[in-house]
Amino acid sequence: MNRFNGKLQALVGAIALASLPGMAKAQLAQNVSVDIRALSLGNAVTADPPGISSVHYNPAGLAHIQGLQTDVQNLLVDFNIRREFQAPNGFDVFGYSDDPVVCDDAPDDGEGTCANFKDYGVSKVSNPVLFVPGLKKFINWPKGIPLAAPLAGAAYRPPGSKITYASAIYAPMVAGFAQPEGDPGNYMGQQVAVERITYLSPAASYQITDNLAIGGSVGVSYQGLGMKTDLRFPNELIGVFRLIDEDICAPFKKNGSIVSDLLLFGVCNAEEGIGPFKKFGSLEVGLEQTISPSYNLGLLWEPSNDFAFGMVYQSASPMIMKGDYTVENTKGARELIAGLNSSVTGKILVALLGFPSYVPEKETGHVSLKLDYPAHFQAGVKYKLFPEMQFNVDVGWTDYQKWQSFDFVFDREVSALRIAKLLAPGVTNTSLSLPLRFQSPWSWGIGMEYSMTDRLKFRLGYEPRRSAIPDNRRSTMLPINNTQLFGSGIGYRFDQDTEIDLTAAFLRSSDHIPADTSGLANQTGVNNLLLNPYAGLNVKTSAKIIILGAAYRTRW
Repeated sequence: MNRFNGKLQALVGAIALASLPGMAKAQLAQNVSVDIRALSLGNAVTADPPGISSVHYNPAGLAHIQGLQTDVQNLLVDFNIRREFQAPNGFDVFGYSDDPVVCDDAPDDGEGTCANFKDYGVSKVSNPVLFVPGLKKFINWPKGIPLAAPLAGAAYRPPGSKITYASAIYAPMVAGFAQPEGDPGNYMGQQVAVERITYLSPAASYQITDNLAIGGSVGVSYQGLGMKTDLRFPNELIGVFRLIDEDICAPFKKNGSIVSDLLLFGVCNAEEGIGPFKKFGSLEVGLEQTISPSYNLGLLWEPSNDFAFGMVYQSASPMIMKGDYTVENTKGARELIAGLNSSVTGKILVALLGFPSYVPEKETGHVSLKLDYPAHFQAGVKYKLFPEMQFNVDVGWTDYQKWQSFDFVFDREVSALRIAKLLAPGVTNTSLSLPLRFQSPWSWGIGMEYSMTDRLKFRLGYEPRRSAIPDNRRSTMLPINNTQLFGSGIGYRFDQDTEIDLTAAFLRSSDHIPADTSGLANQTGVNNLLLNPYAGLNVKTSAKIIILGAAYRTRW
Protein backbone atom coordinates (compact mmCIF):
# COMPACT_ATOMS: atom_id res chain seq x y z
CA MET A 1 0.00 0.00 0.00
CA ASN A 2 2.89 2.39 0.78
CA ARG A 3 4.36 1.63 -2.64
CA PHE A 4 1.00 2.49 -4.23
CA ASN A 5 0.65 5.74 -2.28
CA GLY A 6 4.18 6.79 -3.21
CA LYS A 7 3.50 6.24 -6.86
CA LEU A 8 0.16 8.03 -6.61
CA GLN A 9 1.99 11.07 -5.31
CA ALA A 10 4.48 10.77 -8.15
CA LEU A 11 1.57 10.57 -10.57
CA VAL A 12 0.26 13.91 -9.36
CA GLY A 13 3.74 15.39 -9.81
CA ALA A 14 4.02 14.00 -13.33
CA ILE A 15 0.68 15.51 -14.31
CA ALA A 16 1.86 18.86 -12.98
CA LEU A 17 5.10 18.62 -14.94
CA ALA A 18 3.22 17.65 -18.08
CA SER A 19 1.30 20.89 -17.92
CA LEU A 20 4.52 22.95 -18.19
CA PRO A 21 5.95 23.95 -21.57
CA GLY A 22 8.51 21.40 -22.79
CA MET A 23 12.11 22.41 -23.31
CA ALA A 24 14.70 20.30 -25.06
CA LYS A 25 17.59 20.02 -22.95
CA ALA A 26 31.64 14.96 -33.85
CA GLN A 27 33.57 15.21 -35.63
CA LEU A 28 32.43 12.23 -37.73
CA ALA A 29 34.60 9.75 -39.57
CA GLN A 30 35.87 12.45 -41.91
CA ASN A 31 38.88 11.84 -44.21
CA VAL A 32 39.38 8.29 -42.99
CA SER A 33 38.96 6.67 -46.40
CA VAL A 34 40.38 9.17 -48.91
CA ASP A 35 44.13 8.53 -49.16
CA ILE A 36 46.46 6.26 -47.21
CA ARG A 37 49.50 8.55 -47.47
CA ALA A 38 47.43 11.38 -45.95
CA LEU A 39 46.34 9.04 -43.13
CA SER A 40 49.94 8.20 -42.29
CA LEU A 41 50.67 11.95 -41.96
CA GLY A 42 47.66 12.76 -39.76
CA ASN A 43 45.89 14.37 -42.77
CA ALA A 44 48.38 17.25 -42.54
CA VAL A 45 48.93 17.38 -46.29
CA THR A 46 47.47 20.69 -47.49
CA ALA A 47 50.98 21.97 -48.22
CA ASP A 48 52.16 18.52 -49.29
CA PRO A 49 49.27 17.16 -51.37
CA PRO A 50 49.35 13.38 -52.02
CA GLY A 51 49.38 12.93 -55.78
CA ILE A 52 46.02 12.39 -57.46
CA SER A 53 44.27 12.62 -54.07
CA SER A 54 45.10 16.32 -54.26
CA VAL A 55 41.69 16.46 -55.95
CA HIS A 56 40.29 16.35 -52.41
CA TYR A 57 43.01 17.73 -50.13
CA ASN A 58 44.27 20.61 -52.31
CA PRO A 59 43.67 20.60 -56.09
CA ALA A 60 46.62 22.95 -56.60
CA GLY A 61 48.89 20.01 -55.73
CA LEU A 62 48.02 18.36 -59.04
CA ALA A 63 50.64 20.68 -60.55
CA HIS A 64 53.32 18.26 -59.29
CA ILE A 65 52.10 15.55 -61.70
CA GLN A 66 53.81 15.11 -65.06
CA GLY A 67 52.43 13.03 -67.94
CA LEU A 68 49.81 10.33 -67.31
CA GLN A 69 49.60 8.95 -63.78
CA THR A 70 47.25 6.42 -62.19
CA ASP A 71 46.64 5.58 -58.56
CA VAL A 72 44.99 2.46 -57.13
CA GLN A 73 44.41 2.08 -53.38
CA ASN A 74 42.67 -0.35 -51.08
CA LEU A 75 41.71 0.15 -47.45
CA LEU A 76 40.76 -2.46 -44.88
CA VAL A 77 38.77 -1.02 -41.97
CA ASP A 78 37.86 -2.82 -38.75
CA PHE A 79 35.38 -1.32 -36.23
CA ASN A 80 35.42 -2.16 -32.52
CA ILE A 81 32.67 -0.24 -30.74
CA ARG A 82 31.60 -0.85 -27.15
CA ARG A 83 28.97 0.79 -24.94
CA GLU A 84 28.49 0.37 -21.20
CA PHE A 85 25.36 1.23 -19.20
CA GLN A 86 25.39 1.60 -15.44
CA ALA A 87 22.67 2.51 -12.93
CA PRO A 88 23.69 5.32 -10.55
CA ASN A 89 22.61 5.37 -6.92
CA GLY A 90 18.92 6.10 -6.65
CA PHE A 91 18.14 5.15 -10.24
CA ASP A 92 14.44 4.92 -11.05
CA VAL A 93 11.97 6.08 -13.65
CA PHE A 94 8.74 7.00 -11.93
CA GLY A 95 9.61 4.65 -9.08
CA TYR A 96 10.56 1.73 -11.36
CA SER A 97 14.15 0.51 -11.58
CA ASP A 98 13.86 -2.97 -13.16
CA ASP A 99 15.46 -1.90 -16.44
CA PRO A 100 16.79 -5.12 -18.05
CA VAL A 101 19.71 -3.14 -19.51
CA VAL A 102 21.18 -2.81 -15.99
CA CYS A 103 19.04 -5.15 -13.84
CA ASP A 104 19.81 -8.85 -13.35
CA ASP A 105 16.48 -9.76 -11.76
CA ALA A 106 14.34 -12.40 -13.40
CA PRO A 107 12.09 -10.82 -16.06
CA ASP A 108 8.41 -10.40 -15.26
CA ASP A 109 8.96 -11.21 -11.57
CA GLY A 110 6.18 -8.82 -10.63
CA GLU A 111 8.50 -6.40 -8.87
CA GLY A 112 9.01 -2.88 -10.08
CA THR A 113 12.26 -2.32 -8.22
CA CYS A 114 15.57 -3.99 -9.01
CA ALA A 115 17.14 -6.09 -6.27
CA ASN A 116 20.31 -7.04 -8.16
CA PHE A 117 21.91 -4.44 -10.41
CA LYS A 118 24.62 -5.44 -12.90
CA ASP A 119 28.02 -3.83 -12.56
CA TYR A 120 27.25 -2.57 -16.05
CA GLY A 121 25.33 -3.66 -19.11
CA VAL A 122 27.48 -4.17 -22.22
CA SER A 123 26.75 -3.55 -25.89
CA LYS A 124 29.23 -4.64 -28.58
CA VAL A 125 29.28 -4.20 -32.35
CA SER A 126 29.09 -7.58 -34.05
CA ASN A 127 30.04 -6.72 -37.64
CA PRO A 128 30.38 -3.86 -40.15
CA VAL A 129 27.47 -3.09 -42.50
CA LEU A 130 27.13 -1.40 -45.86
CA PHE A 131 24.22 0.69 -47.10
CA VAL A 132 23.80 -0.25 -50.76
CA PRO A 133 23.21 2.74 -53.07
CA GLY A 134 19.98 2.54 -55.06
CA LEU A 135 18.60 -0.43 -53.16
CA LYS A 136 18.60 1.46 -49.84
CA LYS A 137 19.25 -1.83 -48.07
CA PHE A 138 21.75 -2.98 -45.47
CA ILE A 139 24.29 -5.69 -46.27
CA ASN A 140 25.90 -7.30 -43.27
CA TRP A 141 29.63 -7.65 -43.82
CA PRO A 142 31.00 -11.03 -42.62
CA LYS A 143 31.89 -11.00 -38.95
CA GLY A 144 35.62 -10.81 -38.27
CA ILE A 145 36.47 -9.65 -41.82
CA PRO A 146 37.53 -5.99 -42.18
CA LEU A 147 35.50 -3.75 -44.46
CA ALA A 148 37.20 -3.21 -47.83
CA ALA A 149 37.24 0.18 -49.57
CA PRO A 150 38.86 0.32 -53.04
CA LEU A 151 39.89 3.78 -54.33
CA ALA A 152 41.29 4.92 -57.67
CA GLY A 153 42.24 7.99 -59.68
CA ALA A 154 43.96 9.25 -62.81
CA ALA A 155 45.69 12.50 -63.78
CA TYR A 156 47.29 13.88 -66.94
CA ARG A 157 49.53 16.86 -67.67
CA PRO A 158 50.38 17.29 -71.33
CA PRO A 159 54.07 17.88 -72.14
CA GLY A 160 54.90 21.59 -71.91
CA SER A 161 51.48 22.46 -70.43
CA LYS A 162 50.87 24.38 -67.22
CA ILE A 163 47.52 22.61 -66.66
CA THR A 164 46.97 19.21 -65.03
CA TYR A 165 43.68 17.36 -65.36
CA ALA A 166 42.49 14.68 -62.93
CA SER A 167 39.59 12.74 -61.44
CA ALA A 168 39.39 10.31 -58.51
CA ILE A 169 36.99 8.01 -56.71
CA TYR A 170 37.12 8.27 -52.91
CA ALA A 171 34.97 8.26 -49.78
CA PRO A 172 35.10 11.41 -47.58
CA MET A 173 32.91 9.75 -44.93
CA VAL A 174 32.13 6.08 -44.31
CA ALA A 175 30.90 4.37 -41.14
CA GLY A 176 28.62 1.37 -40.66
CA PHE A 177 28.08 -1.25 -37.98
CA ALA A 178 25.51 -3.63 -36.49
CA GLN A 179 24.68 -5.36 -33.22
CA PRO A 180 22.91 -8.69 -32.70
CA GLU A 181 19.27 -9.10 -31.70
CA GLY A 182 18.67 -8.39 -28.02
CA ASP A 183 21.77 -6.22 -27.63
CA PRO A 184 21.11 -3.39 -25.10
CA GLY A 185 22.59 -0.88 -27.56
CA ASN A 186 19.88 -1.57 -30.14
CA TYR A 187 17.75 1.29 -28.84
CA MET A 188 20.30 3.63 -30.42
CA GLY A 189 20.72 1.75 -33.66
CA GLN A 190 20.83 -1.98 -34.29
CA GLN A 191 22.19 -1.14 -37.74
CA VAL A 192 23.65 2.26 -38.61
CA ALA A 193 25.42 3.35 -41.79
CA VAL A 194 26.57 6.78 -43.02
CA GLU A 195 28.24 7.04 -46.42
CA ARG A 196 29.51 9.78 -48.68
CA ILE A 197 31.18 8.46 -51.82
CA THR A 198 32.61 10.80 -54.44
CA TYR A 199 32.40 8.85 -57.69
CA LEU A 200 33.29 11.67 -60.11
CA SER A 201 35.64 14.57 -59.40
CA PRO A 202 36.86 16.42 -62.51
CA ALA A 203 39.71 18.66 -61.43
CA ALA A 204 42.40 20.93 -62.85
CA SER A 205 45.41 22.83 -61.57
CA TYR A 206 47.30 25.72 -63.13
CA GLN A 207 50.99 26.48 -62.59
CA ILE A 208 50.99 30.27 -62.37
CA THR A 209 54.72 30.59 -61.63
CA ASP A 210 57.50 28.17 -60.75
CA ASN A 211 56.48 28.32 -57.08
CA LEU A 212 52.76 29.18 -57.17
CA ALA A 213 49.85 26.99 -58.32
CA ILE A 214 46.08 27.10 -58.00
CA GLY A 215 43.51 24.40 -58.57
CA GLY A 216 39.88 23.45 -58.36
CA SER A 217 37.69 20.36 -58.51
CA VAL A 218 34.00 19.54 -58.72
CA GLY A 219 32.88 16.56 -56.69
CA VAL A 220 29.79 14.57 -57.62
CA SER A 221 28.95 12.40 -54.62
CA TYR A 222 26.49 9.86 -53.32
CA GLN A 223 25.16 10.49 -49.81
CA GLY A 224 23.42 7.68 -47.96
CA LEU A 225 22.05 7.27 -44.44
CA GLY A 226 20.52 4.06 -43.13
CA MET A 227 19.31 3.18 -39.65
CA LYS A 228 17.38 0.36 -38.04
CA THR A 229 16.65 0.80 -34.35
CA ASP A 230 14.41 -0.49 -31.59
CA LEU A 231 12.33 2.09 -29.74
CA ARG A 232 11.56 2.49 -26.07
CA PHE A 233 10.66 5.45 -23.88
CA PRO A 234 11.95 5.29 -20.26
CA ASN A 235 9.91 8.30 -19.34
CA GLU A 236 7.79 9.35 -16.35
CA LEU A 237 4.69 9.55 -18.53
CA ILE A 238 5.13 5.93 -19.62
CA GLY A 239 5.66 5.09 -15.94
CA VAL A 240 2.23 6.58 -15.28
CA PHE A 241 0.67 4.10 -17.70
CA ARG A 242 2.52 1.21 -16.05
CA LEU A 243 1.26 2.34 -12.64
CA ILE A 244 -2.30 2.48 -13.90
CA ASP A 245 -2.01 -0.93 -15.58
CA GLU A 246 -0.35 -2.80 -12.72
CA ASP A 247 -1.70 -1.11 -9.58
CA ILE A 248 -4.99 0.54 -10.46
CA CYS A 249 -6.42 -1.61 -13.24
CA ALA A 250 -5.66 -4.98 -11.64
CA PRO A 251 -9.14 -5.39 -10.03
CA PHE A 252 -10.89 -4.43 -13.31
CA LYS A 253 -8.89 -6.46 -15.85
CA LYS A 254 -11.47 -9.23 -16.04
CA ASN A 255 -14.28 -7.48 -14.24
CA GLY A 256 -14.66 -4.17 -16.01
CA SER A 257 -17.53 -1.83 -15.37
CA ILE A 258 -18.89 1.34 -16.87
CA VAL A 259 -17.53 3.21 -13.86
CA SER A 260 -13.95 2.03 -14.46
CA ASP A 261 -14.31 2.79 -18.18
CA LEU A 262 -15.46 6.32 -17.49
CA LEU A 263 -13.01 7.14 -14.69
CA LEU A 264 -9.95 5.39 -16.16
CA PHE A 265 -10.61 6.31 -19.81
CA GLY A 266 -10.75 2.66 -20.90
CA VAL A 267 -7.05 2.10 -20.22
CA CYS A 268 -7.87 -1.01 -18.22
CA ASN A 269 -9.40 -2.62 -21.30
CA ALA A 270 -5.96 -2.99 -22.89
CA GLU A 271 -4.90 -6.65 -23.12
CA GLU A 272 -1.26 -5.70 -22.68
CA GLY A 273 0.18 -2.67 -20.91
CA ILE A 274 3.19 -0.49 -21.70
CA GLY A 275 6.08 0.47 -19.46
CA PRO A 276 9.18 2.66 -19.44
CA PHE A 277 11.53 -0.28 -20.14
CA LYS A 278 9.40 -2.17 -22.64
CA LYS A 279 10.06 -2.16 -26.35
CA PHE A 280 7.59 0.24 -27.96
CA GLY A 281 8.34 -0.68 -31.55
CA SER A 282 11.07 -0.39 -34.16
CA LEU A 283 12.03 2.06 -36.88
CA GLU A 284 13.91 1.50 -40.13
CA VAL A 285 14.91 4.41 -42.36
CA GLY A 286 16.86 4.50 -45.61
CA LEU A 287 17.72 7.88 -47.15
CA GLU A 288 19.94 8.85 -50.05
CA GLN A 289 20.81 11.45 -52.63
CA THR A 290 22.56 10.08 -55.68
CA ILE A 291 23.84 13.40 -57.05
CA SER A 292 25.28 15.70 -54.40
CA PRO A 293 27.63 18.28 -55.96
CA SER A 294 30.34 20.30 -54.24
CA TYR A 295 33.59 22.00 -55.17
CA ASN A 296 37.14 22.41 -53.82
CA LEU A 297 39.45 25.39 -54.37
CA GLY A 298 43.13 25.26 -53.48
CA LEU A 299 46.37 27.22 -53.49
CA LEU A 300 49.95 25.96 -53.14
CA TRP A 301 52.95 28.27 -52.64
CA GLU A 302 56.45 26.72 -52.63
CA PRO A 303 59.06 29.51 -52.40
CA SER A 304 61.86 26.98 -51.73
CA ASN A 305 62.55 23.27 -51.60
CA ASP A 306 62.38 23.40 -47.80
CA PHE A 307 59.11 25.27 -47.29
CA ALA A 308 55.58 25.23 -48.70
CA PHE A 309 52.23 26.74 -47.76
CA GLY A 310 48.86 25.43 -48.89
CA MET A 311 45.20 26.07 -48.25
CA VAL A 312 41.92 24.61 -49.48
CA TYR A 313 38.26 25.47 -49.28
CA GLN A 314 35.81 22.56 -49.60
CA SER A 315 32.31 23.86 -50.22
CA ALA A 316 29.09 22.85 -48.53
CA SER A 317 26.70 20.58 -50.38
CA PRO A 318 22.99 21.28 -49.75
CA MET A 319 20.92 18.12 -49.96
CA ILE A 320 17.36 16.89 -49.68
CA MET A 321 17.77 13.19 -48.99
CA LYS A 322 14.76 11.00 -49.77
CA GLY A 323 13.88 7.44 -48.94
CA ASP A 324 11.54 5.04 -47.18
CA TYR A 325 10.62 4.26 -43.60
CA THR A 326 9.03 1.35 -41.77
CA VAL A 327 7.61 1.59 -38.26
CA GLU A 328 6.57 -1.55 -36.38
CA ASN A 329 4.39 -1.02 -33.31
CA THR A 330 4.32 -3.56 -30.49
CA LYS A 331 1.11 -4.99 -29.07
CA GLY A 332 1.36 -2.85 -25.94
CA ALA A 333 1.37 0.39 -27.96
CA ARG A 334 -1.53 -0.78 -30.10
CA GLU A 335 -3.54 -1.94 -27.10
CA LEU A 336 -3.13 1.38 -25.27
CA ILE A 337 -4.86 3.26 -28.08
CA ALA A 338 -7.44 0.50 -28.52
CA GLY A 339 -8.27 0.68 -24.80
CA LEU A 340 -8.66 4.46 -24.86
CA ASN A 341 -10.99 4.25 -27.85
CA SER A 342 -13.14 1.60 -26.14
CA SER A 343 -14.41 4.16 -23.62
CA VAL A 344 -16.55 7.27 -24.09
CA THR A 345 -14.24 9.36 -21.90
CA GLY A 346 -11.24 7.76 -23.54
CA LYS A 347 -12.48 8.80 -26.99
CA ILE A 348 -12.89 12.36 -25.73
CA LEU A 349 -9.33 12.30 -24.33
CA VAL A 350 -8.00 10.90 -27.63
CA ALA A 351 -9.71 13.71 -29.53
CA LEU A 352 -8.42 16.40 -27.15
CA LEU A 353 -4.83 15.13 -27.29
CA GLY A 354 -4.87 14.44 -31.03
CA PHE A 355 -4.01 10.77 -30.55
CA PRO A 356 -4.78 8.32 -33.37
CA SER A 357 -7.95 6.25 -33.21
CA TYR A 358 -6.08 3.16 -34.33
CA VAL A 359 -2.45 2.04 -34.34
CA PRO A 360 -1.55 -0.54 -37.00
CA GLU A 361 1.05 -3.24 -36.50
CA LYS A 362 3.20 -1.80 -39.30
CA GLU A 363 3.41 1.62 -40.97
CA THR A 364 5.37 2.37 -44.15
CA GLY A 365 5.86 5.39 -46.36
CA HIS A 366 8.31 7.93 -47.72
CA VAL A 367 10.46 10.35 -45.77
CA SER A 368 12.81 13.20 -46.61
CA LEU A 369 15.64 14.93 -44.73
CA LYS A 370 17.05 18.36 -45.53
CA LEU A 371 20.75 18.29 -44.74
CA ASP A 372 23.83 20.31 -45.71
CA TYR A 373 27.14 18.48 -45.94
CA PRO A 374 29.27 21.11 -44.14
CA ALA A 375 31.90 23.37 -45.68
CA HIS A 376 35.52 22.87 -44.61
CA PHE A 377 38.60 25.10 -44.65
CA GLN A 378 42.15 23.90 -44.07
CA ALA A 379 45.61 25.45 -44.28
CA GLY A 380 49.04 24.03 -43.63
CA VAL A 381 52.78 24.29 -43.99
CA LYS A 382 55.52 21.88 -44.98
CA TYR A 383 59.04 22.43 -43.62
CA LYS A 384 62.22 20.41 -44.06
CA LEU A 385 64.15 20.70 -40.82
CA PHE A 386 66.89 18.61 -42.38
CA PRO A 387 67.25 17.38 -45.96
CA GLU A 388 65.95 13.97 -44.89
CA MET A 389 63.44 15.14 -42.23
CA GLN A 390 60.18 16.89 -43.14
CA PHE A 391 57.40 18.16 -40.87
CA ASN A 392 53.82 19.01 -41.90
CA VAL A 393 51.39 21.01 -39.76
CA ASP A 394 47.73 21.71 -40.65
CA VAL A 395 44.83 23.53 -39.04
CA GLY A 396 41.24 23.16 -40.19
CA TRP A 397 37.68 24.30 -39.53
CA THR A 398 34.41 22.56 -40.41
CA ASP A 399 31.04 24.33 -40.43
CA TYR A 400 29.11 21.74 -38.39
CA GLN A 401 27.22 24.63 -36.79
CA LYS A 402 24.88 24.35 -39.77
CA TRP A 403 23.65 21.13 -38.20
CA GLN A 404 21.30 22.74 -35.71
CA SER A 405 18.69 20.08 -36.32
CA PHE A 406 17.80 17.14 -38.50
CA ASP A 407 14.34 17.76 -39.93
CA PHE A 408 12.49 14.66 -41.12
CA VAL A 409 9.28 15.09 -43.14
CA PHE A 410 6.99 12.06 -43.63
CA ASP A 411 4.49 11.71 -46.46
CA ARG A 412 1.71 10.69 -44.07
CA GLU A 413 0.77 10.71 -40.41
CA VAL A 414 2.79 8.42 -38.14
CA SER A 415 1.09 7.02 -35.03
CA ALA A 416 4.16 7.33 -32.80
CA LEU A 417 4.53 11.02 -33.74
CA ARG A 418 0.88 11.73 -33.00
CA ILE A 419 1.42 10.34 -29.52
CA ALA A 420 4.84 11.93 -28.92
CA LYS A 421 3.93 15.44 -30.06
CA LEU A 422 2.18 16.14 -26.75
CA LEU A 423 5.48 16.31 -24.90
CA ALA A 424 8.26 16.25 -27.48
CA PRO A 425 9.18 19.66 -28.96
CA GLY A 426 9.61 19.83 -32.71
CA VAL A 427 7.18 16.98 -33.43
CA THR A 428 4.03 17.10 -35.54
CA ASN A 429 1.83 14.38 -37.00
CA THR A 430 4.03 14.24 -40.11
CA SER A 431 7.41 15.68 -39.10
CA LEU A 432 10.21 15.27 -36.60
CA SER A 433 12.82 17.92 -35.85
CA LEU A 434 15.74 16.41 -33.97
CA PRO A 435 17.66 19.22 -32.23
CA LEU A 436 21.44 18.84 -32.51
CA ARG A 437 22.99 22.30 -31.99
CA PHE A 438 26.37 21.17 -33.32
CA GLN A 439 29.40 23.41 -32.97
CA SER A 440 32.09 24.33 -35.52
CA PRO A 441 35.42 23.28 -34.01
CA TRP A 442 38.95 24.00 -35.16
CA SER A 443 41.21 20.99 -35.56
CA TRP A 444 44.88 20.37 -36.27
CA GLY A 445 47.18 17.63 -37.42
CA ILE A 446 50.90 17.00 -37.62
CA GLY A 447 52.95 14.68 -39.79
CA MET A 448 56.59 13.69 -40.09
CA GLU A 449 58.37 12.07 -43.03
CA TYR A 450 61.89 10.65 -42.81
CA SER A 451 63.75 9.77 -46.01
CA MET A 452 66.08 6.92 -45.12
CA THR A 453 67.20 6.73 -48.75
CA ASP A 454 66.15 8.30 -52.03
CA ARG A 455 63.74 5.39 -52.43
CA LEU A 456 62.55 4.57 -48.88
CA LYS A 457 60.48 6.88 -46.65
CA PHE A 458 58.94 6.44 -43.20
CA ARG A 459 55.94 8.47 -42.04
CA LEU A 460 54.19 9.23 -38.76
CA GLY A 461 51.12 11.36 -38.09
CA TYR A 462 48.82 12.49 -35.32
CA GLU A 463 45.45 14.22 -35.57
CA PRO A 464 43.33 14.98 -32.48
CA ARG A 465 39.76 15.80 -33.45
CA ARG A 466 37.58 17.98 -31.26
CA SER A 467 33.97 16.94 -31.21
CA ALA A 468 31.38 19.03 -32.98
CA ILE A 469 28.71 17.68 -30.64
CA PRO A 470 27.83 19.71 -27.52
CA ASP A 471 27.82 17.84 -24.21
CA ASN A 472 24.03 17.92 -23.86
CA ARG A 473 23.54 16.42 -27.34
CA ARG A 474 25.94 13.48 -27.09
CA SER A 475 24.64 10.20 -28.41
CA THR A 476 25.66 6.56 -28.56
CA MET A 477 24.42 6.10 -32.14
CA LEU A 478 27.76 7.09 -33.73
CA PRO A 479 30.12 7.03 -30.73
CA ILE A 480 32.89 8.99 -32.43
CA ASN A 481 33.14 12.01 -30.16
CA ASN A 482 36.54 13.50 -29.31
CA THR A 483 38.90 11.30 -31.31
CA GLN A 484 42.60 10.72 -31.85
CA LEU A 485 44.05 9.50 -35.13
CA PHE A 486 47.49 7.88 -35.11
CA GLY A 487 49.04 7.16 -38.49
CA SER A 488 52.18 5.41 -39.73
CA GLY A 489 53.37 4.44 -43.16
CA ILE A 490 56.14 3.38 -45.50
CA GLY A 491 56.71 4.61 -49.02
CA TYR A 492 59.01 2.89 -51.51
CA ARG A 493 59.88 4.17 -54.98
CA PHE A 494 60.93 1.47 -57.42
CA ASP A 495 61.94 3.99 -60.09
CA GLN A 496 61.02 7.47 -61.24
CA ASP A 497 57.62 6.27 -62.43
CA THR A 498 56.42 3.72 -59.86
CA GLU A 499 55.97 3.72 -56.09
CA ILE A 500 53.96 1.95 -53.40
CA ASP A 501 52.70 3.12 -50.03
CA LEU A 502 51.72 1.02 -47.02
CA THR A 503 49.80 2.51 -44.09
CA ALA A 504 48.55 1.45 -40.68
CA ALA A 505 46.32 3.88 -38.80
CA PHE A 506 44.43 3.75 -35.53
CA LEU A 507 41.44 5.92 -34.60
CA ARG A 508 40.20 5.86 -31.02
CA SER A 509 37.47 7.64 -29.12
CA SER A 510 35.99 7.36 -25.66
CA ASP A 511 33.20 9.22 -23.94
CA HIS A 512 31.40 9.29 -20.61
CA ILE A 513 27.84 10.61 -20.55
CA PRO A 514 26.77 10.94 -16.89
CA ALA A 515 23.14 10.23 -16.11
CA ASP A 516 20.67 13.00 -16.94
CA THR A 517 23.10 15.07 -19.04
CA SER A 518 22.19 14.44 -22.69
CA GLY A 519 18.81 14.94 -24.36
CA LEU A 520 19.79 12.42 -27.04
CA ALA A 521 20.83 9.63 -24.71
CA ASN A 522 19.97 9.63 -21.01
CA GLN A 523 18.15 12.74 -19.83
CA THR A 524 15.25 12.27 -17.44
CA GLY A 525 12.10 14.37 -17.32
CA VAL A 526 8.61 14.00 -18.69
CA ASN A 527 9.40 16.13 -21.75
CA ASN A 528 12.34 14.01 -22.90
CA LEU A 529 10.47 11.35 -24.80
CA LEU A 530 12.03 10.67 -28.21
CA LEU A 531 15.52 9.26 -28.86
CA ASN A 532 16.35 9.22 -25.17
CA PRO A 533 16.35 5.46 -24.50
CA TYR A 534 18.74 5.30 -21.55
CA ALA A 535 17.17 7.93 -19.30
CA GLY A 536 18.73 8.00 -15.84
CA LEU A 537 21.69 5.74 -16.73
CA ASN A 538 25.40 6.46 -16.87
CA VAL A 539 26.67 5.71 -20.37
CA LYS A 540 30.24 5.07 -21.49
CA THR A 541 31.28 4.57 -25.11
CA SER A 542 34.52 3.58 -26.76
CA ALA A 543 35.37 3.23 -30.43
CA LYS A 544 38.52 1.74 -31.91
CA ILE A 545 39.01 1.74 -35.68
CA ILE A 546 42.00 0.01 -37.30
CA ILE A 547 42.82 0.95 -40.89
CA LEU A 548 45.30 -0.85 -43.12
CA GLY A 549 46.00 0.39 -46.63
CA ALA A 550 48.13 -0.13 -49.70
CA ALA A 551 48.55 2.12 -52.74
CA TYR A 552 50.20 1.59 -56.11
CA ARG A 553 51.07 4.66 -58.15
CA THR A 554 52.61 4.65 -61.58
CA ARG A 555 53.33 7.06 -64.43
CA TRP A 556 52.84 5.87 -67.97
